[in-house]
Amino acid sequence: MKSHVIVFPGSNCDRDVEVAIKNISGSYPEMLWHKETSIDNSDLIVVPGGFSYGDYLRCGAIASTSPVMQDVIKKSNEGVPVIGICNGFQILIEASLLDGALMRNTSLSFLCKDVYIKSINTSSIFTKTTTVAKIPIAHNEGNFFATGDNLKKLEDNDQIAFQYCNQNGTITKESNPNGSLKNIAGILNIQKNVLGMMPHPERAADLTLGCEDGKTIFESVLN
Repeated sequence: MKSHVIVFPGSNCDRDVEVAIKNISGSYPEMLWHKETSIDNSDLIVVPGGFSYGDYLRCGAIASTSPVMQDVIKKSNEGVPVIGICNGFQILIEASLLDGALMRNTSLSFLCKDVYIKSINTSSIFTKTTTVAKIPIAHNEGNFFATGDNLKKLEDNDQIAFQYCNQNGTITKESNPNGSLKNIAGILNIQKNVLGMMPHPERAADLTLGCEDGKTIFESVLN
């Protein structure tokens, strides 16, 4: 498997993703600095979490204009799988690869804890082996919002990848950590090869971290 991880000023989960992919696939991903202008043939591109450009202006807004993002967009349009995690999700939205917006958590505070998510789409390259998973979140702006028309499109086209749920897989108001519409924790593009999600699967990809539920998302791409 040939994979790439994009690194921005302020990325802090890029090495976590590198280790997760290495442990699961047996091969190290290529770490690409954001000023690169092209990406070699790739089986997977990951836009990792962190605080790109210190979250100035708007989370992900500056990073979305980095030179490498033009080729991320091109590769995604060619069908290459792309995952944006947390800040990476924000970057993919700002780059118009995914619909909607990520606003401040309704609690108006940074959230760092384990949550449960449930696969809603079960046919995409990312979700076909995931059911209910315990995965940590760490974000201040993870409150997913979409206009009525965009939300209907996401539902009608089976683009909702994950929803927050309880341990039993039941989607409840109490299991929604940040106020996201419809408990949405992750969405797909219409072609289903681009995934954006707020929880961090790379932080739950090894039992030494306390949980390996996040492995299934990377394994799903491998398989």
